[in-house]
Amino acid sequence: MVFKEKPKPKAVILTGPTGSGKSSLAVGAAEILGGQIINADSLAFYRGLDIGTAKPDPTDQKRVPHHLFDILEPDEPFDAAQYLALARPIVQKLFMEGKPPFIVGGTGLYLRSLTKGLFYGPGRQDEIRGEINELARNGADLYVLLSLEDPAAAAKINPNDFVRIQRALEVIRVTGRSIVDFQKQHSLADRPFETLVLVIDVPAGDLDQRLLLRTKSMFDRGLVEETKSILAKGFEPGSKPLQAIGYREVQAYLAGEMTLAETMEKVYLRTRQLAKRQRTWFRGQVPEGIWVKPDLSLITELAGDFWAESRD
Repeated sequence: MVFKEKPKPKAVILTGPTGSGKSSLAVGAAEILGGQIINADSLAFYRGLDIGTAKPDPTDQKRVPHHLFDILEPDEPFDAAQYLALARPIVQKLFMEGKPPFIVGGTGLYLRSLTKGLFYGPGRQDEIRGEINELARNGADLYVLLSLEDPAAAAKINPNDFVRIQRALEVIRVTGRSIVDFQKQHSLADRPFETLVLVIDVPAGDLDQRLLLRTKSMFDRGLVEETKSILAKGFEPGSKPLQAIGYREVQAYLAGEMTLAETMEKVYLRTRQLAKRQRTWFRGQVPEGIWVKPDLSLITELAGDFWAESRD
């Protein structure tokens, strides 16, 4: 007797730089195909941070079910391993129910962990991590430290990527081995799903205009008031989500360090810089990604064809 291998669950990943419209496109495609949305944006996990994170609005969330939004308070820690533990069962359940999972967001680490697994390095070491954070608070350049302690890792990490620099320093200090060695050993071989990765490709000029309009819309909708509300609840201004673009600048405005016009300009410029970095990251780190125009018909067709194959 020949046993047929059980098919791997399949999922569509819809990603792209901030402001590319991936959330609304995903809702449209999921609605047409009977799918559901799984969040892969690190800031959208947090309750109360709605305007500054550009979460899907309540109307869109009613059109199709959304998962892993508003699951954390702003002061709760969260990492890729926790994301993996929450998201994988949702993908598997939806697949078994015949509902296409759409994984939507731009946080590369979460997307990579979900599709390729995590390398088997040491777990989080709070004492070591605390020492590293203290160095940063005292003005140390963590990227320079990493370049000295683990040049192989430094060569692969963006100098502005604090989270990955912190993790690489943690690994080298705990084990004496480069995080690169662990990654090679694991080879990111844990691939539990078959995925179609669609990267929304908006021309740079058009994306800049989108970001300018989105920045204005956020302030018109009450970004300043939202930030005040979060701070009024007693959450620390330095907590990770409150250091994100938008909230950080509004806090400076509330402290009298900038005018409202200067604040809006800085939010726009920093968002534009983020989008540029994201485009570079997707091109370098997501070779399997298919770059597509923000065209709902095309995205629905590609996702539909991919899903139909998964049910054959």
